[in-house]
Amino acid sequence: MTRDFEEHVRQALDALPPELARGLENVAVVVEQENPDEPGLLGLFEEAPYMPAKVTIYRRPLEADFGHDPAVLEHEIRVTVLHELAHYFGIDEQTLAELGYA
Repeated sequence: MTRDFEEHVRQALDALPPELARGLENVAVVVEQENPDEPGLLGLFEEAPYMPAKVTIYRRPLEADFGHDPAVLEHEIRVTVLHELAHYFGIDEQTLAELGYA
């Protein structure tokens, strides 16, 4: 399942509109099993001075919550990727919730 999961993350990135993809500079998108501090967290955007920005997508909670249906899992991975990348562009949680990406 891990290979398929990572492929879904790649597909979500490949599906970004070109103007949005061009705006991504010095950002890494990685897949990890789960966040040790918040095991239920689906994704995380981190930014630190002098370091690349990092978007982490957490496989275990996404598969636990949505893995019963491959199409639903693929959709939720896409939503999570877009949600975390939106933080890169400065979009806050409230705006994401209003847009349906909470």
